Amino acid sequence: MAILNKKAGFEYFLYERFEAGISLIGGEVRSVRKNNVDLSNSYAKFVDNELFLVNANIPIEGKKDYVPTRSRKLLLHKSELISITSKLKAKKLTLVPVKMYNKGRLIKVELALAKSKRSFEKRDSIKKKDIERDLAEQFADKYN
Repeated sequence: MAILNKKAGFEYFLYERFEAGISLIGGEVRSVRKNNVDLSNSYAKFVDNELFLVNANIPIEGKKDYVPTRSRKLLLHKSELISITSKLKAKKLTLVPVKMYNKGRLIKVELALAKSKRSFEKRDSIKKKDIERDLAEQFADKYN
């Protein structure tokens, strides 16, 4: 089971990746195991030297007074937090969740240091993907 944030690869240049644990309540764990999660508009942010996942949508069935986009604490070693903090400040990067997955009984979040793409860079990446897809189709037709 892996929940991917496809929008992150399109919106950002992804650099170094980190694996973090996440603090969830019971209903949220059930939703994650059912792949009922939306990471598309989420990001990670430091608050008082602790890292939080902000705006990740993890809905729970049957709860009325529940906010599905609440902030959730991410669990990393102190040395990793210091390393990430220094890289974020030095290079003006953003911390974006790329993937959420099970590792045994635990739920992990893969975070990536990312730099935002500008609109012309997004158009270039779309054009490149289209060309690669066309080439793959031509080779498939030629050899089949």
